[in-house]
Amino acid sequence: MPVDTSQIGKPTSAVRSRVELGPVDFFARAVCDENPVYHDPEAAKAAGFNNVVAPPTFTFALNHMGRAGETQPPDPTGGQSPFGALVGGLMQGGGLILHGEQEFEYRRPIQVGDVLVGEGKILDIYEKESKGAVMTFIVVETAWRDEASGEAVVTERFNLIHRR
Repeated sequence: MPVDTSQIGKPTSAVRSRVELGPVDFFARAVCDENPVYHDPEAAKAAGFNNVVAPPTFTFALNHMGRAGETQPPDPTGGQSPFGALVGGLMQGGGLILHGEQEFEYRRPIQVGDVLVGEGKILDIYEKESKGAVMTFIVVETAWRDEASGEAVVTERFNLIHRR
């Protein structure tokens, strides 16, 4: 069955998150990074930052940290996530879900005190066949921007693979 590409370009999420010291510190420790700029405001200032800096890949967790329900932007999916529907449809036929690759394109460091707004969309959907198995790739992009200035901060691309 050919892959349904009609969901390409559809929004997947809208998130507003305040970057806070506790989650940044926790995340840095979870990835075993003891660099003091990720933990200590004075060390971060001595390194030329205004505040503690979030480690690379932090935005992957930011979807789940620092957000409060009443401050969230309107849900662009209307409660019907196209990403969830795609994955659910693929899983109905069995198979495995894998986290393929993830990339982050930074325009500036993320710092404690930033309020970031992330908008996700399905960037691509395609299939490949390998060793008798069909693999479906779903690429989701989340663009994070600074709420106050509107400036782009980081673009994150996530590749999910379903193998059947």
